[in-house]
Amino acid sequence: MNQIDPQDTWKHICKVDELDDVEEDEGLQVTVDNGAIVAVFRVNGEFYVIEDLCSHGNASLAEGFLEDFDVECPFHGGKFDIRTGEATAFPCATAIKVYEVKVGDGVLFAKVSPQAPPPDEEAKDA
Repeated sequence: MNQIDPQDTWKHICKVDELDDVEEDEGLQVTVDNGAIVAVFRVNGEFYVIEDLCSHGNASLAEGFLEDFDVECPFHGGKFDIRTGEATAFPCATAIKVYEVKVGDGVLFAKVSPQAPPPDEEAKDA
């Protein structure tokens, strides 16, 4: 019997029309109701949702520059493919999460799991 992971459910990201003012080479940072912070991009009318935190440093990828399907980290110039999460340019080497998306009734949804707090935040709570 398969069990459904309650954390692996479709989450409301934003209304599609909220992205009308976001240029195709820019991202939008969104905090999901489960605490996850994601970056949303639109390329050729398709939506992509990735984790917003660069795996190399503490930088928002939504603030990076998008060229084709590669988002460039605004801190160190490393890049990630928004379709796969793969690191595509040094100094980034560790992939980021990419979330499955769908649009319904003018709303963008993604299967976004809650994110664990950064290690230093866990230490403060201990």
